[in-house]
Amino acid sequence: MRIRPPPAGRRGITLGRVDVHLRDLRYFVAIAEELSFTRAAERLFISQPALSKQLKQLEELLRVRLVIRDRRTVALTEAGRALLPRARDLLQAWDETQRTVSDAAAAEASVLTVGLSTSVGRGLLADLRAGFAERRPTWTVRIRQVNWDDPTAGLAEGEVDVAFVWLPIPRQEAFTFQVVAEEPRWVAVRDDHPLAGRETVAFDELLDEPFLALPEEAGPLRDFWLGLDERGGRPARIGATVANADETFAALEDGSGVVLMASGNAAIYRRPGITAIPVTGLSPSRLALAWRTGDHRSAIRDLLSALLPDPRPRTPSPATP
Repeated sequence: MRIRPPPAGRRGITLGRVDVHLRDLRYFVAIAEELSFTRAAERLFISQPALSKQLKQLEELLRVRLVIRDRRTVALTEAGRALLPRARDLLQAWDETQRTVSDAAAAEASVLTVGLSTSVGRGLLADLRAGFAERRPTWTVRIRQVNWDDPTAGLAEGEVDVAFVWLPIPRQEAFTFQVVAEEPRWVAVRDDHPLAGRETVAFDELLDEPFLALPEEAGPLRDFWLGLDERGGRPARIGATVANADETFAALEDGSGVVLMASGNAAIYRRPGITAIPVTGLSPSRLALAWRTGDHRSAIRDLLSALLPDPRPRTPSPATP
C-alpha cells in the first residue's frame, strides 16, 4: 500500500490505483466498531441513508464487499476485517500529520486561522483580533470561510486552529467549546409572504412551509435549523438545499422556501425584500468558539483568552439540542 498527497482541495489516499477519501474510511471504521448503522450514524452525526451511500461508494471503489447487513445484524466480511486496522492506522497517521504540519506552519508564519461559516458579527471578531494583538503583537489572525457542508468550519479536517460554530457540533468528543452567544431563532421570509407582516410567528404555523436546508453532511446542525425536535415527528418539507449565506438569500428571493436563523444573524443579513420574524416554540440557537480537545499550544490559549474571560475546556453533551 502506498500513500500519496491528495489533489488540492481533497483529503484522500491511494490504495493501488484507487483514490479513497478519508471520510469514507472514517465512516467504515465507525460501522465496523459499532456493528450498527444506527449507532454509527449517530456517532458521526449523519443520516443512515448518507452513511449507507458512502459505504457503497467505498465498496465500489475497492471492488470488494466490506460489510454484510441484514435486518438484525451487521458483520464485517473477511476483506472488511482486513481493512479495519489499516484504516485506523491511516486515519490516525493523517490526523497526526495534519496537527504536526499545522503547528509548524503556525509557528513559522506566526499565524492562527479562525474558521467560520457565516458572518459572526456581534463584535466578536473585532474583540478577538484586538485582544490577541495585545498578547501577540507580531502574530496574525487569518479568517477562513467554510461552507455549511462542514459544520465544524474546517476544525474537523485540521484546516483551522479554532472555529466559530453553531451547536450542535458533530464529533463532539473531539472538540471543546465555549458558547459566545445564545439567541432565539427567527424565520426569514419574502416580503410578499402571508406571514411577513406579523410581529411573531408560532413554529406550529411553519410546519407545512418548504424550508431551506443545510447539506446532509451538516448532520445534526441541519436538523436543528429545520426544527426537527419541535416538529412532533412530522417531516420537514425541503424547498432547496443551500451551502452558504449567498445561496440562502438567492433561494429566499426566488421563493424556494423559508429559513430559520439566529436573531443576531437576522440583524447582520438584512436585505431588501426579506423580512425576519421572531419564532415562538423553539429552543434558542447557540454560537460557540470551538477548538480541538488536547490542543494546548500557548498561541491557542492566548487567542481564546482574548475573547473568553474563562476559556476552560467544555465538551458538549450528546443531549445538547
